[in-house]
Amino acid sequence: MNRRQVVAWTLYDFANSSFSAVIAATIYATYYAQVVVGNVHGEGDLWWGRLISTSMAIVALTSPILGSVADRAGIRKRLFFAATYLSVGATALMATVEQGMVLRGFVLGVLGMVGFEGAMVFYNAYLPDIASREWQGRVSAYGFAVGYAGSIAALLVALPFVKAGAFGWCFLSAAALFGLFALPSFLVLPGDRPGYAEVSDAVRESIRGIVRTFQDVLTFRELRRFLGAYLLYEDGVNTVIFFSSIFAARTLGFGMAQLIGLYVLVQVTALVGAFLWGKPTDRLGPKFVVVCMLVLWIGVVVAAYFVEAQRQFYFLAAVAGSGLGAIQAASRTFMTTLIPKGREGEFFGCYAICGKTASILGPLVFGAVSYILAGNQRAAILTVGVFFVMGLILLLRVQAGGPTGQTGEIIVGITCTRA
Repeated sequence: MNRRQVVAWTLYDFANSSFSAVIAATIYATYYAQVVVGNVHGEGDLWWGRLISTSMAIVALTSPILGSVADRAGIRKRLFFAATYLSVGATALMATVEQGMVLRGFVLGVLGMVGFEGAMVFYNAYLPDIASREWQGRVSAYGFAVGYAGSIAALLVALPFVKAGAFGWCFLSAAALFGLFALPSFLVLPGDRPGYAEVSDAVRESIRGIVRTFQDVLTFRELRRFLGAYLLYEDGVNTVIFFSSIFAARTLGFGMAQLIGLYVLVQVTALVGAFLWGKPTDRLGPKFVVVCMLVLWIGVVVAAYFVEAQRQFYFLAAVAGSGLGAIQAASRTFMTTLIPKGREGEFFGCYAICGKTASILGPLVFGAVSYILAGNQRAAILTVGVFFVMGLILLLRVQAGGPTGQTGEIIVGITCTRA
């Protein structure tokens, strides 16, 4: 592997984690639901669910086209840059959102989320370029681990502002960290491959190519099964991430400063988990790791239904965090073993569309259940377990995802399993 490029690549995980930690998972999520909208009877849950689902629907519709255009027109890095700084700009403008500004907060939240998630399509596609196949599991895990360190740093920077009630400065600091630490990726990662089409032609070809890509997904049995399972269990993971802080604040009475402490705990355990499971992902295979993590997450969701005390939730959050980095890193590695060479952007677009399409349903279900039951978040969190169970059942049928050091894994996953 190219160590310099790997460092730059992992620093991007450090950078964008300021958005995922401060905006998507803790401070802005809770601020929007509890303060901007109000959440006495679940209204905040409903609006936050709408915000997340709208964002993911946009990403799901655009990711395959943008990923394919990036490959065909040779503009992956430029699109990567544009999506990143769309998110950075929207994050900075969140400092202007005040109580009652429901629509303004909604639009900025959608723009920030679309930029953040859109950039991940191009970011993920760099993994096969910077690391050989036998190292991809570890490099993927390193990225997530560094990302969790970035989350901790962003939350520690935001903590004094939270204690002072200056929430706008939390969002400005997150934007600054995101924009600054993303720069090494644009300076060091490999340049774009020469394109073979103009952008306008690439868009038209990409739209036609989407049909072919989805035909490929349907044709290759193991790829189809994996993406079906991923669509379900990633829905559960994302829903828990997007609503955990709101659940802690409303149901268990956590204050904003306590939420930061809780999320720092999750990031520390997730960082440790990502490192510990990196080598097993290569040696035992990403499928083994994902199955273990799904069993763990099913237990976490069931336990969350019964939690009464804050100290119990701290323990549960630590357990959940230990599996968070592992399941995400192993899933990304699993996908790389199933992608034909030269179509990374296109297929990671499909990977994104599954993950983000999944994120449409889960937040809507959580928000709707909470609202219909007058703010009963315990019943809402229990519904998330269904996604993990169904994802596990489908994943167990995938006949791929063995040790990444074995030659021929791509042949097993792509060529010999048509159905």
